[in-house]
Amino acid sequence: MFRRSIYKTPAQLRSMVEPGLITARALDAVRELVRAGVTTGELDAAAERVIVDHGAEPNFKLVRGYHHATCISVNEQVVHGIPGDRVLQAGDIVSVDCGAQFQGWNGDSAVTFVVPDPGRPEVIARRQELSRVTEGSMWAGIAAMASATHIGEIGAAIEGFIEAQGVSSVSGETYGILREYVGHGIGRKMHEAPSVFNYRTPDAGAEIRPGLALAIEPMVTAGGEATFVEDDDWTVSTVDGTDGSHWEHSVARHEGGIWVLTAPDGGAAGLAPFGVVPVPIV
Repeated sequence: MFRRSIYKTPAQLRSMVEPGLITARALDAVRELVRAGVTTGELDAAAERVIVDHGAEPNFKLVRGYHHATCISVNEQVVHGIPGDRVLQAGDIVSVDCGAQFQGWNGDSAVTFVVPDPGRPEVIARRQELSRVTEGSMWAGIAAMASATHIGEIGAAIEGFIEAQGVSSVSGETYGILREYVGHGIGRKMHEAPSVFNYRTPDAGAEIRPGLALAIEPMVTAGGEATFVEDDDWTVSTVDGTDGSHWEHSVARHEGGIWVLTAPDGGAAGLAPFGVVPVPIV
């Protein structure tokens, strides 16, 4: 049986730069709107406008049975939340996942926001810390991709970063890593092989070499790792009701190094603490 290679040519990787940047612009538009009183549907509409205005299409809408440009998950919802009439409240932690397909190539990225709430600084601090840990673990995984030989090293770096944080300095709880939901390859389709686990596994995984493009996306909770799918058949929420956070970037490994396709600076700011300098794809 024919199996498509998971490795792409330099020209194909270059074709992934623009959909990555369009995805980043869509999330920037969401960032500007996040505040108490805004609905998740309004955030979704803003992201879709940017994608369409740049001549692309929301690749989330290409997933069978899904009808939105984003997934928006609030508080105990970790991933795959459906945007709609829900009104954001002060202090909410909000994860927004978004993707664009442009000229047959895909970008995929997610960010977490905390809605300002001057009246509850302890809630803000707890949720900002969860987001910081999740984002940091993502960058640890991306940094590992620059020198790792196999994909399993990415998951080990992600879990190692989270473990190094110990318990939350605000809540005193350990952080949980979702096990059932993982990162993936990306290219002609938003979801391609191979899987990218966010934790250590016995299997070393596929070889990391030039031509590999991955969506690295840790999903972390402020408590237990157990989740369930809500009645809408999409939204993934924590069983214990603790908060969730989701960060994601699409990243390419090429002959010169790595480049974060969904970051305008190629990931320079996020990778700097790890001593990794991204290299543009030529």
